[in-house]
Amino acid sequence: MAKTFSFAAVHFSVAFTVGYLMTGSVWVGGALALVEPACNTVALHFHEKVWKRIEARGQAARQPDAASGAVAL
Repeated sequence: MAKTFSFAAVHFSVAFTVGYLMTGSVWVGGALALVEPACNTVALHFHEKVWKRIEARGQAARQPDAASGAVAL
């Protein structure tokens, strides 16, 4: 979870800076810094969960079959 919070802090900073540099508005930069990274942080959480499931399925498929000793594909 610490990695996710660290990612969020960096993302907030980048989003604010880009929004501010593109518009010259602290308000727009601030809005972008709150909305866009918050959405991406939540998306990252679910992305990681999906990838863990994909990795687990891949590991399960590579486990040898207990009865025959063959590797299931």
